[in-house]
Amino acid sequence: MKSIGLFLLTAVSLLAQRQPDSYWFEGLWQGYEGEWTHVTRQVLALAEATPAEKFEWRPVQGVRTFSEVYMHIAIANLWLLGVTGPKPPEGFAPELEKKVTKKAEVIDWLKRSFETVKVERAKLKPADFSRHVKNGRFDATVDGMYMRIIVHANEHMGQLVAYARMTGVVPPWSQK
Repeated sequence: MKSIGLFLLTAVSLLAQRQPDSYWFEGLWQGYEGEWTHVTRQVLALAEATPAEKFEWRPVQGVRTFSEVYMHIAIANLWLLGVTGPKPPEGFAPELEKKVTKKAEVIDWLKRSFETVKVERAKLKPADFSRHVKNGRFDATVDGMYMRIIVHANEHMGQLVAYARMTGVVPPWSQK
């Protein structure tokens, strides 16, 4: 009986040590706002943890660099949001993906895009979410566009984690 108790105590202790800081779990399973907080926090933390010299790294020719992936997220956030009505900020252009490569500028665009999505969504009234919009050749709703924004950010978050691991960068939420 003592050995079972010692085993359980050891197992619980090891699990507690491996459990990431609750900061990284904040927002999960808490609806759109919570998930948005979660993914934006992780994307920004990974961008900040990535050394500036790695922002121009790409795994193979023909795919995006770190900076291009981060800028792709920022550009898509603002472009997809624009489908719902709000105008993109001054200086916004799709070609920024290839032009903005410096870490500080990339992080600034990420922060601006994340905050813009958050602020614009907070302005919506419940009936606004079912409003129909045209996304190129596709019909969508405002709610569907916001869902696409968050899914897109998460999709590329996975890509960035793979880039980080390939270059020796440990995502901050995995360091605990």
